[in-house]
Amino acid sequence: MSAHMNETVVLTPERILEATEDVLRRYGLAKATVVDVARALDVSHGTVYRHFPSKASLRDAVARRWLDRANAPLEKIANEPGPARAKLERWLRAQFAIKCTKVSEDPEMFATYLALAQDAREVVNAYKDRLLDQVARILSEGVEQGAFHIRDIDATARAIFDATTRFHHPAHADEWADPALAARTDALLGLLLKGLEAPRG
Repeated sequence: MSAHMNETVVLTPERILEATEDVLRRYGLAKATVVDVARALDVSHGTVYRHFPSKASLRDAVARRWLDRANAPLEKIANEPGPARAKLERWLRAQFAIKCTKVSEDPEMFATYLALAQDAREVVNAYKDRLLDQVARILSEGVEQGAFHIRDIDATARAIFDATTRFHHPAHADEWADPALAARTDALLGLLLKGLEAPRG
């Protein structure tokens, strides 16, 4: 690091989070420190603490940023117009694919974020609530369209989340390479969507 630290640089929370991700990638969660993040930005660690008052708040923010990125395509699908049945299937398949892709493309970083999430319970719970809200919105649309017959939207959204856990919960990540996964996914989604259908006639 330079003898005179570059305190003139405009430091945004976003830049700190980007640097933190780089540091996590390089050192792993156990070894990465706020001092490492400051060094990567060429500032004092006090400067980092001005934006994030503790290591825990910095870690929570990194976890939130990661989950926000994972959520963006799902939010987009939830907001699209069109038949709710097709939209729900698209949303669920996208949710599974996002997790599978993250595991297969960058397993070390996925493991790091998993460890981060263990400590960021509030952040993770807020993320889950957002996902449940998206599913509930799609279910409500389906009821309005006459496609779904549902008595309790929120309970049904949670049941769908619970039923599909194996396909999106990181605890099951080692099963996602199973060649039979696609067929198992199709079978479960077929069953769920059939169960939501409004009776005809």
